[in-house]
Amino acid sequence: MKKKYQGSSKVKRQQLQALRVEFETTRMKSGESISDYFSRVMTIVNKMCINGDKTEEVIVVEKILRSFSPNFNFVVCVIEESKDIDELSLNELQSSLLIHEQKLKQSDTEEKPLKVSTNTHSNSFRGRGRGRSKGRRGNINSNRNYRGHNDQF
Repeated sequence: MKKKYQGSSKVKRQQLQALRVEFETTRMKSGESISDYFSRVMTIVNKMCINGDKTEEVIVVEKILRSFSPNFNFVVCVIEESKDIDELSLNELQSSLLIHEQKLKQSDTEEKPLKVSTNTHSNSFRGRGRGRSKGRRGNINSNRNYRGHNDQF
C-alpha cells in the first residue's frame, strides 16, 4: 500500500510540474476570444487543483492579465488602474473583458462599411480630372491650333 501511494504521489507531482509549466507559458492566441482563452486557462487550473495544487484566485487573475494579446493592452491597463487586483474575482474579470471584447467587435463592424463606402466613392471618380481623356485625343490631333488649359496663362 505504501509503495502504491508513493508511486501515485510522484506521478501527481510530475503532472503538477508539467501543468505549472503549461500554466505559465499559456498565452492568448491572436484572434482567440475571451471565452475561449478563459476556458483554456481554467482547464489547466482545474487540472492543477486535482493534482493537489492550491493556486489562489489572484494568481490566476494576474496570469490572465499579463498573457493577453496586444489588442487588449489598453483594456488591461484600465482594469489594473481602476480595480484592486487583489480583490478582483475571475468572474468580474471575465465579465469586464467580455464587455470590452464586444465593444471592440462592434467598432470593427462599424468601421468596415465606412471603409467600403469610401473606397466605392473614390473609385467612382476614376478617370475624371485635369488629364486628357481618350475621347479628346481625336479632337486634339485633328485641330492643330488647340491650346490646353495649362497653356492659357
